[in-house]
Amino acid sequence: MGPGREMTKTPPIIRGSPVLLPLLLVVLTGVYIDGYKPVIIMHGIFDSPKQFKTMSLFISKVHPGTEVTVIDLYNNLDSLKPLWKQVQGIRKVFDSIVQKAPDGVHLLCFSQGGLICRALLSMAPNHNVDTFISLSSPLAGQYGDTEYLRWVFPNWIKTTLFHICYNRVGQKVSICDYWNDPHHRYRYLQGNSFLPKLNGDSLHDDMKEWRKNFLRIKKLVLIGGPDDGVITPWQSSQFGFYDSNENIVEMRNQEFYKNDTFGLKTLDARGDVSTCVHSGVKHTSWHSNDTVFRSCIEKWLT
Repeated sequence: MGPGREMTKTPPIIRGSPVLLPLLLVVLTGVYIDGYKPVIIMHGIFDSPKQFKTMSLFISKVHPGTEVTVIDLYNNLDSLKPLWKQVQGIRKVFDSIVQKAPDGVHLLCFSQGGLICRALLSMAPNHNVDTFISLSSPLAGQYGDTEYLRWVFPNWIKTTLFHICYNRVGQKVSICDYWNDPHHRYRYLQGNSFLPKLNGDSLHDDMKEWRKNFLRIKKLVLIGGPDDGVITPWQSSQFGFYDSNENIVEMRNQEFYKNDTFGLKTLDARGDVSTCVHSGVKHTSWHSNDTVFRSCIEKWLT
């Protein structure tokens, strides 16, 4: 599905040594600190690893010695490249990390990065991701006149963007890969090559395998809030979305949930879907908000 071979860079690792630091703490305090699972972070659109220095520090402070890797690929304007191309390039780095972590890893993915991680979890047959934390990601799609949209498509508004998104040209821009126009459902299913396939809204030969792979995770954490200002509707961060009248259909009433197309209903039935809603948090502040980290993220990174 993805295009040709990608040049990948070795991702920067922000770390306190997972071996030396606990040993030092034993010497100084006499208290042994068990190791924590590595954390892989995937940034969002127009972002790069530098936006996640605060999040990395949050993690290191509460769980000393945790190895934190922020994927250093498709940064800034490169984040506009087609998502299948990004998934292909990032998977090489993702696979190399999980192969070196026999006890598993945690995956923390922000905004557009949450969709990339969804695809990785579906396509990687032997991944060992323990907890997938989706931080304000448009998991059910995006449909809103936000500043991001105006920056990329200055001459278009949400009611007309389907004309450009649902064709070969539009599908070369990442935003169009999850643009979900509720008033043009047929065009969305026919012209969007990414999100309908990922969520099982359009049938394909890999559905059974992707579902099995996704269900390897032990926990799914969905974080979002009503004052986000970018993810539209904000409920998309928790798999809710508009119907054709732009009324919100929450996760458990979505067809992909009821049909369990990629395993979401099964995860929920297992008790392994957790939601966390915070008001007053703007989109670009989720990954640097201490309250969000303490109440929504910290407890899962063990």
